Amino acid sequence: MNVTTVENISNKIIIEFAKTIEMFGMAPLEARLFVYLYLKNKPQTLDEMGAALGKSKTSMSTSIRSLSDANLVTRVWRKGVRKDLYEANHQIFKTFMNNYINKWLDASAHQMDALETIQQEIHEHPNRKTSDLNELSDYLSQMIDFHIQLRESFRQLNVDD
Repeated sequence: MNVTTVENISNKIIIEFAKTIEMFGMAPLEARLFVYLYLKNKPQTLDEMGAALGKSKTSMSTSIRSLSDANLVTRVWRKGVRKDLYEANHQIFKTFMNNYINKWLDASAHQMDALETIQQEIHEHPNRKTSDLNELSDYLSQMIDFHIQLRESFRQLNVDD
């Protein structure tokens, strides 16, 4: 296969797999950058990444920081190279699922806390015995139970094994 064919196929893979990565909450550029690094399978500088994706070094720096914060890339050292090098974490299923699960757990916990605060307001309200507040409290309890079930379901999906 000639270089142009390999490059065209690589670009198609980057575009298509990046769509999957975006479903995990990554920005389009971050997703493309991750897939590029994954396919390269060797450490790259910000300049190399920028040239390959047609983006500025500043854009690459911002995106690489986000990917690093999500544990999707790591900075590596190579003797004689003065620039920072980055490579993709190749345990993609485990890494993405853990990030995704943790985002859901964090968001669910935040929402459950807010609902529990409202529930406490209802219990402390002087007119808490009214049928309208009782009905709201019942619905609120169901919503809190939903968040508890959601939390337990996501914890069972833990892929640390």
